[in-house]
Formats: sequence, structure tokens, C-alpha cells
Amino acid sequence: MRLWMILLAYNLLLPFVLVVLLPASLVKMRRRGGYGAKFWQRFGVFDAATRARLEAGRGRAWWLHAVSVGEVNVARKLIGERLKVAPGDPVVLSVTTSTGYAVAVKDAPEALTVIYSPVDLLPVPGKLLGLIRPVVLVLVEAEVWPNLVWGARRRGIPVVLANARLSPRSERRYGKVRALVEPVFGLLTRVLVQDASDASRWATIGVPAERIVLSGSVKYDLAGAVREERVPEFRGILERVWGPGHPVILAASTHGGEEAALVESLRPVLEAMPEVRLAVAPRHAERRGEVVAAVEAMGGRAVLRTRVEEETEGGAGVPVLVIDSTGELRDWQALATVVVMGKSFLSRGGQNPAEAIAAGVPVICGPHMENFTPLMQLLLGAGGITQVEGIEVLGGAVEEVLRAPEEARAVAERGRLALEQHRGATRRSVAAIGEVVGE
Repeated sequence: MRLWMILLAYNLLLPFVLVVLLPASLVKMRRRGGYGAKFWQRFGVFDAATRARLEAGRGRAWWLHAVSVGEVNVARKLIGERLKVAPGDPVVLSVTTSTGYAVAVKDAPEALTVIYSPVDLLPVPGKLLGLIRPVVLVLVEAEVWPNLVWGARRRGIPVVLANARLSPRSERRYGKVRALVEPVFGLLTRVLVQDASDASRWATIGVPAERIVLSGSVKYDLAGAVREERVPEFRGILERVWGPGHPVILAASTHGGEEAALVESLRPVLEAMPEVRLAVAPRHAERRGEVVAAVEAMGGRAVLRTRVEEETEGGAGVPVLVIDSTGELRDWQALATVVVMGKSFLSRGGQNPAEAIAAGVPVICGPHMENFTPLMQLLLGAGGITQVEGIEVLGGAVEEVLRAPEEARAVAERGRLALEQHRGATRRSVAAIGEVVGE
């Protein structure tokens, strides 16, 4: 099918789809907070200061686009590497979610302008492309919006998909509609993939092989895995809540329904080893109330990371620390004794264990890590991660790690060494983007 036919159908259907999805999207935005701030940026309307910054970088800026926190963290690594190569050169980062935006603006370099991403509704993408006039548009991981990409290519702007991954499930889904997606993916100037299996899958759905570059995973790039400057701050919080010297179990990136089951599974460990402490970091910070309720329903007491000063005075029993902040997970993981990966016990595909492993921390996950199949194959093959069959045996696995710390550290080290192949992925990605624009 020809590209113009696909774009015509897409633009005829998109307004109706947006009307249907808008109520649910507004509810989600409100729940996450920040839904009203800068709302009109999504339609290309900016305050004078932001517009002036965008105009000042016109014709010189790299424009990166990311969805939420995970993609923003990848984008920030790319931006950091870019600014090493070209200090002071303007960079624009567009972000979809308010949580991602909060991470993007935190400690942002002066050269970076952060905005909310435009809706892919004509004429908004073209209006923003005309305002920024970037030298390149870099989409992080999987965000290929037809109007935005087509608008860029029509203006002679190269489009790069960075840190691209394509799961077998997505490959099958796209394969069924290849006639529809191939012309859109064909607009991409380069696709920077994480591993060889990703390269073959992108080729299968129609991306020309000569446009595919094996760069490695920016997420798994060990460089900068631990932010040493943050360690004293976070250790101080742990000591305020529990006192010094306690081993910490961190349940990381948990999802709805998991917390109660995790607390129940880990209760015997906490009873058998009273010096051990438990922290829970929900994937979405706005679920803090739900997580606190789950802990209290199990007879425990919870303290919110954002309210440590208020809530740790008095109270019976050892509290569970609920980490209800955004963009700090890798710092907390680096201070944990063992990390239990969320979203891996309820058939939901898992969360990324690479940052914890890169920090040298033992990781235990459940049976459902389908979203990270290549990574899990790599880590399991190296003996660098522990995977349990179900939540009912999690407690035993955690206790084993806590009682055999030297063996646990050896497992973590094997995992870290397995990730070495991705070291330098950030640098290689930025170099590949630079080649596209002739730098």
C-alpha cells in the first residue's frame, strides 16, 4: 500500500480515536499529577521564554523524543554523550508523560530545552518542526508517529530510531499488517538496534538492512550505572528510617496487585532475620496510597520516601519504606542488598533488571520476564540472575541470598560481566546519529 494512502486513512481515523481515548487519558494524567501544567505545549503553543529558547536553537538542535521515565533515562544518557562531543549545542527533548517530564527537567543541562511532545494530529507536528527546524529527529525505542516522521522527512530532516527493540510478539503483530507499517518504517533514516535478534526482526518487517545499525543497548550500557554523588543522600534516608547497617530487600518497579503478595511472601524472611528491612518502589509513584494500604492490610506500617521527615517519628514496628519518587530507582537499587524485580510475578512481562545488575546487586525475578527475553537469555546463560518459578518460593530465594552474601555477589558479578558487551552503546549511538547528519 502506498504511503499517501496510509497517511490519508490515518489522519481520517485519528481524530475519532483521540476523542474515544481522551477521557481515559485525562484521568490518567490527573492521577499522575502535572496534567494541567504546559498542557497547550502538546498542541504547539509555548510561553514566550520557551519559544525563544526553541527559536534560538533553530537549525542547530538535535530533537529527541521519549515517552516516559524509562525512555527519558535513555534520552538523557544520549544527550549527556552528545554534549560531551558538542558542548553547548542546543538539544530539545520532547516527553509524553508528566512523570517523564519531571525526570527530564531535573538537573537538566543549560543546553537542553524540555517540552511536552506534540499530539500527532495535523498540523501540530509540522508546526513544531517548523519552529525547531532540527538537524535530526531521534525517536527513543519505539515511538514512530506517522505525521511527525513524515513531516520531518518531507523537510529533509533525517529520522533515527535509537535504542530500538522489537519483541517477537511485536514482530508477529506487525507482520500481519506489514503492508500498512512497512511504508511508515521505511521513512526511518537509521534504526539503531540493541542486539542481533532485534536487527533481524526489524528487517523482517521491512526496514532495509543497510539502514539498521547494531549499537547495543543504551539502557544496559554500564557507564554511569551508579550516580556516586547521590549515594550519601539516599543512605541518609535509609538511616533515618531504620538506623545504620541493615540489609535491604528492594521490591523494584512493582505493579498493582503485587505488593500484598510480595509482602506476604517475604514476611517469613523478615521474621527469621529481624535485622533485614524491606523497601517497595512502585512503578508508578501515584499508586503510593494503594501500596501503603496493601502493606497495612498485611499488618505492617509504611513510610513514604517523600514524607520521611513527617512519618518516622514514633509508630510501632519496623516500617516498610515506600519509595514514591520518580527517576531515583537506580540510586535505590545501588544501595539494596538484593533486588526483587516487579511485574514479573503476575504474567505482565517483567521490568528491566540491568541497572541493578550493573550496580553489582543480586537480582531475583519471577517467571514472567517476556519483555526482556534476549536480556534474560544472556543473564541466565551466564548465571548472572536468579529466576524463581513463582512468588510462593520467592522468600526462600531471598533468604538464600541474604545468608550467602559471597555467593550472591558472585552471581551479581557474572551478570555485570555479561552486560559488558553493551558498554559503550551510548557513545556508539551518538556517533551513528552524528554520521547521519554528516558530523
